Parts: sequence; structure tokens; C-alpha cells
Amino acid sequence: MMNFKNVFRWHYPFLFLMAFMTLRAAAADTLLVLGDSLSAGYRMSASAAWPALLNEKWQKSPAIINGSISGDTTAQGLARLSALLEQHQPRWVLIELGGNDGLRGFPPQQVEQDLNQAIAQIQAAKAQPLLMQVRLPANYGKRYTDSFAAIYPRLASQHAIPLVPFFMEQVYLKPEWMQDDGIHPNPSAQPFIADLMAKQLAPLVKHEASRSVGNDG
Repeated sequence: MMNFKNVFRWHYPFLFLMAFMTLRAAAADTLLVLGDSLSAGYRMSASAAWPALLNEKWQKSPAIINGSISGDTTAQGLARLSALLEQHQPRWVLIELGGNDGLRGFPPQQVEQDLNQAIAQIQAAKAQPLLMQVRLPANYGKRYTDSFAAIYPRLASQHAIPLVPFFMEQVYLKPEWMQDDGIHPNPSAQPFIADLMAKQLAPLVKHEASRSVGNDG
């Protein structure tokens, strides 16, 4: 006669392993935002910044991890990337970096090299890079701003990755959405940015994440 108690005891480790693997697979549907003050929420709480608002809007499907730090250059973001990839094991990484390099007049070639290394590192970690176009104010000179802006479509084409439009181009049109420094969006702009990013990112991540858990939505 079969001893069901022993059978169930044998299945406990197997069931635990299956549950762990399921949770691990679900956790992999994570979007990491690697950015600077435009995504970190400069002079506001992190919970008021657009990544947190988008995380609420999407109800963490996929979950959004905001790995942005105000003041970060591309080199500083690159230096932090390895630890972030290891900690969060994201499925996608949105790179929103370069603005601080441009405002400081760093050579575009160096910015491109840093971003190129970041993209390669993300791909090596089996994650999908998403690159946000970054543009500088016109008063930095046409030659420099054009050279800087050209970095992003060139890298997107080279690596065959999505190029996400720069949300600040629409925010700049509303002075009431800007902080006194004329560079950073204020808390009033964050819901608009979250909605805009939802529209831009959903075709790249949300539908794919839904299919991965058996939802056609």
C-alpha cells in the first residue's frame, strides 16, 4: 500500500523549487531606469518622480526600478551599472544619460564610448537596452548640440535597439512645468511624463511582459 505521507514529503522540495522558479521568472520582468536628475526626481521625493508614478500606473507589471541619481554623467552611470544589473537582474534597461555630460561640455566621443559600453554590458547580462534620445539647449551652439544629439540614433542603429524620444522636448513647452533653473521638470510635470513614457514604453515592454505570464493584454 502506497504511503501518501512519504509521497507528499518527497514532493515538498520539488514544489518549493517550482514556486521559487516561478517567482524568479516573474521577478525578471523588471524595467531598470538608469538615469540622472531628469528621472531621479530633482528637488522632490523619489515617490513623486515619473518612474514611481509609472510603476503605480502599471501596477508593477512590469515592475520599474529607478536606478537614477541626480548629477550622474554617462561615466558615473556606467560605473554603477554592473552592481545594478546583478542586484535587480532586469529584463529591460532604459538608459537616460548624457545630459550632464553635455551641460559640462564633455567631448561627444567620450559620451558615445560610455553609452556604447553600457549597452554592451546590458546585452551581456541578457537584458534588453532601451536608449533615450537626449538633446541639449540650443544655446550650447549648433555644432556641439547637433554632434551630441547624433550619438543616440547612431548607437541605436549600431546595436539594433529601440530609441525612445526625449520627454523633455514636450515638457520645455510648458514653463509652468519647469523648475526655476530652467533645466529640470517640477512635480507638476511628473504625471504628464509618466503618461508619456507609458505610451512610449508599453509597446516595448508591457505587452511582452503580459504575454510572458499568459496574458494577451
